[in-house]
Amino acid sequence: PPVMLVELLVQAACVSLFLPGGQGRVYPGRKKPASFAVERRRVGPHVCFSGFGSGCCPGWMLAPGSGQCTLPLCSFGCGSGFCIAPNLCSCPDGEQGITCPEPPGTCGEYGCDLSCNHGGCQEVARVCPLGFSMVETANGIRCTDIDECLSAACEGLCVNTEGGFVCECGPGMQLSADRHSCQDTDECLATPCQHRCKNSVGSYRCSCRPGYHLHGNRHSCV
Repeated sequence: PPVMLVELLVQAACVSLFLPGGQGRVYPGRKKPASFAVERRRVGPHVCFSGFGSGCCPGWMLAPGSGQCTLPLCSFGCGSGFCIAPNLCSCPDGEQGITCPEPPGTCGEYGCDLSCNHGGCQEVARVCPLGFSMVETANGIRCTDIDECLSAACEGLCVNTEGGFVCECGPGMQLSADRHSCQDTDECLATPCQHRCKNSVGSYRCSCRPGYHLHGNRHSCV
């Protein structure tokens, strides 16, 4: 397009030479359009031309001071790193990518959850429910169940559950009110024997009145 402008100027100069009263002079004012077109052109790398002017190519912008298209743009932001090419970041850990991970914030390395109520919202540290521990895996942070039986003080058997544990007692024993210790169950209250019943810790024993003997089933009297 600038070549066309120059040709137009030459034609205008020729016309002025042959027009009556032109006296062969070319007025300096005629050159302003040409100089204006030159000013709109940008120089340097990453310059794209369109129409009668030029501008920075997509992904680049003018660097302050130099006026050249040398400043790259990263649409996703570079976080703690810096932009080295369109949508390419250089990160503090030496890695490169379309963005960089943000440094740990006030909520710690596991990030934040948003806690909201009628008064507004605030960021709080992300924690696991009671009975779970936070474990970092290849797929991110996960909450895994804690095996409380490793440290629980059950008198009988300890059974781990999701988020907790329960104590269980053996045959003839029952769980006390404290949910940890075991106490004897008085089986004789259920009258399992035909004649007499004697309770013992964890068990019981049947016996018969005089003139009878205990049956082979250990409960009846003959």
